[in-house]
Amino acid sequence: MKIEILGSGCAKCNKTKKFVEEAVAQAGVDAEIVKVENMDDIIAYGVLITPAVVVDGEVKIVGRVPKVDEVLEWIKN
Repeated sequence: MKIEILGSGCAKCNKTKKFVEEAVAQAGVDAEIVKVENMDDIIAYGVLITPAVVVDGEVKIVGRVPKVDEVLEWIKN
């Protein structure tokens, strides 16, 4: 599983990465977590507002920090 955190490195983006890491640890899944800061790469997903989270190529959330429970739902399915 590949999880991408899209964002410039702002506080909300860093908080999103922390919550994703926490959810992955709780779920015990094997996931590669990647921080994407290049705007061209972010826009390629159709994302114009960060933070955003992409799980295996599918955009799951845009423009807000997800709750750990939300991330758990995405990675357990």
